[in-house]
Amino acid sequence: MSILSRIRRRRPVIPDGLWMKCQSCEEIIYTKTLYEGNKLCPKCGYHYPLSARERIALLCDEGSFVERDAYLIPLDPLQFPEYLDKQEKSRSKTKEYEAVVTGVGRIEGIATAIGVMDFGYIGGTMGSVVGEKVTRLIEHACTERLPLLVVSASGGVRMQESIIGLMQMAKTSAALYRLRQARVPYISLLTNPTTGGTTASYASLGDVNIAEPKALICFAGPRVIKQTIRQELPEGFQTAEFLLEHGLLDMVVPRPELKATIARLLRYLLNLPVAGPEAAA
Repeated sequence: MSILSRIRRRRPVIPDGLWMKCQSCEEIIYTKTLYEGNKLCPKCGYHYPLSARERIALLCDEGSFVERDAYLIPLDPLQFPEYLDKQEKSRSKTKEYEAVVTGVGRIEGIATAIGVMDFGYIGGTMGSVVGEKVTRLIEHACTERLPLLVVSASGGVRMQESIIGLMQMAKTSAALYRLRQARVPYISLLTNPTTGGTTASYASLGDVNIAEPKALICFAGPRVIKQTIRQELPEGFQTAEFLLEHGLLDMVVPRPELKATIARLLRYLLNLPVAGPEAAA
């Protein structure tokens, strides 16, 4: 056996996926560090997507979340080619039955109706079941007088359901109108990306609209707009920071500060006592 062959045999095997390159700054990241840090690049702070369950774990008190309407699944009303196969692949990939998880949990002890979208399920698109689950959650919040938090990550309305998907925009918006009439607060958290019909309905209708840094938030994407109007778009167009500057968002909050910020807003909106050191101040 040659010396080179012996060296190769002795070389340690490095598992795949141990290291990765940051999509933003191109820094080489130890993958375990990324996951232990809520999927934030340790160098530039780039916010990687979270699944619905990861987001719930981030925002809710441990063990407090109780899921509702877990097993609702969409049919194929338009018999769209390969739609059922696409659903099955997304269920296998995300371990979810649809692109939104809804339920009730506690955020720093405050009972809250919570809906979290999962971009991994057909791009977080909104169809009949997403609209139904979000509407049921809103109605439950209204009946039980629970504050509402919806976390959006969506490619818009699901094309495989066409007009049935588009109807969910009006359906969810009407439910939110009833929630507002009942004077129950609603916080909307928009994450990267939140686009299309989701942006044009419940994602933009919060009493307070929050976004994560550099999240893409829009109805039509920048490439489509540029091709349509044939003009150069402003730098950072449709990022969370751009929308905050132009009055379409109330806050841009880094991921590590989200839970505390939302809890503080809930206490203010619900007229609850301030918790912790702030109370003494």
